[in-house]
Amino acid sequence: MADEDQTTDAPNPEETKPEGATNGAAQPQQMPQMQVLGQFIRDLSFENVAVQKGRAMEGQPDISVKVGLEAKKRSAEGQYEVAVKLNVTGKVKGADEPIFAMELDYAGVFAISNVPENQMHPYLMIECPRMLFPYLRRIVSDVSRDGGFPPLNLENIDFVALYRNEVTRRMQAESGQQKPS
Repeated sequence: MADEDQTTDAPNPEETKPEGATNGAAQPQQMPQMQVLGQFIRDLSFENVAVQKGRAMEGQPDISVKVGLEAKKRSAEGQYEVAVKLNVTGKVKGADEPIFAMELDYAGVFAISNVPENQMHPYLMIECPRMLFPYLRRIVSDVSRDGGFPPLNLENIDFVALYRNEVTRRMQAESGQQKPS
C-alpha cells in the first residue's frame, strides 16, 4: 500500500482573500514603485582649455559643480523624464580662467506608480536623480580622465537639500514680488 497525500477541494480561506485585504479593515496604501525604462546623455561637452591655450596645469584645480534638475511628464501614462544638468569647471587656484569645462545633460525615463499627485514633484526631483547619479558620476570621471586630467570623482549630491533650497528660493522670490513698491 502506498502512502498518499490527502487533499481537499475546499479552498483555504487565506488563499481566497485578495492580496493585502484584511477582515473589514481599510486597504493599506500601496508602496511607490519606480522602474527605470532608459537612461541617456542628452548633451555632453568637455573643453580642455589649458591645452587649447598652451598652458600647463600646476597643482590641484579648484573645482566648481553646479547642478540643475528638470522633470516632465511624457505622453505615456505614468511615465516621466528627469534630467540632471551638471556644469563642472576646473580652475587653477587663484586664477579666473578655467583649465577645463564640462557640461553634461543626463536624463532618465521612469515609470512611476502609487505616488500621490501632491508628492509627485518632490519624488521626481529627489528619487529619480538619486537613481541616475551613479551613472552620471561615472561619466564625469571617465570624461575628465579621457580629457587629460585626473578622474573627477563627484561627491554625493544631497538631492533632498537641493530640493528644499529651491523651494525656499522660490518662496522668497514670490514673497518679494508680492510686496508693494
